[in-house]
Amino acid sequence: MKLTFPNGEHGQVLLSDGVSRIGSAPDSQVRLDQPGVAPVHCELQLAGGILSVRVPDPGNPVTINGKVVQGVMAVRGGDQIGIAGVTARVVAVQQAAGKATADNPDLDADSGATRMRLAVPKYVLRGVSGPAFGKTYPIPALQTIGRSDECNIAIATDEISRRHASVKPTPDGLAVEDLGSANGTFINGQRVQNGLLKPGDELRLDTVRFLLVAPGMEIGASTRPTVQLAQPSQGKSKAGLWIGIAVAVAAAAGAAWYFLA
Repeated sequence: MKLTFPNGEHGQVLLSDGVSRIGSAPDSQVRLDQPGVAPVHCELQLAGGILSVRVPDPGNPVTINGKVVQGVMAVRGGDQIGIAGVTARVVAVQQAAGKATADNPDLDADSGATRMRLAVPKYVLRGVSGPAFGKTYPIPALQTIGRSDECNIAIATDEISRRHASVKPTPDGLAVEDLGSANGTFINGQRVQNGLLKPGDELRLDTVRFLLVAPGMEIGASTRPTVQLAQPSQGKSKAGLWIGIAVAVAAAAGAAWYFLA
């Protein structure tokens, strides 16, 4: 994916998998100094060829093709993103694999674009219940989770506190800290103030549950126990056999009496 700015507010930006911020802050991956642009106005997430836009604060509106973004919205090639009067156009880019050669020059050489080489997050939280079900949340750095739109991961449910917990990547997993929540933070069912969430572990914020996934990790399709039909006991099977034999003998005797009579 590539961003272009028709009015020249910023150079072209080539996006790679990961999360990048658009705003006026000096450390923003796409910095816009125009009036009305917040320090972190919105976030772009590219994963598996799908680009989405997240707006942390609805007080800093962002539009896609003129429609105001509510929370998170996916975008496609050709869409236009509006940010405080600045228009960015999304362009789908298909680039051949392999190094540039004389017959296959680097496709970026004549674009003048800024290449975004963001590291793919090592850990991803996958929602498995409640409003987070089916959603994925990359954890590239320290992230706060809560009901407030100011949180990096905002979950719209009353069971979660405004700033419920934080997660931070470490070499062994995510360092989890409860931020004074009302209903608690749990790792594999145990309430914690501070704890380590390892790949495959479950993080629960009251009733909202997440599973920590790492690249290349295999997650079973289901952990439900297999239901087996109960087999009749050996004693009952033998009893049924003898009853069947007795019925057959009685039927045969009855038939013989009928014909002889």
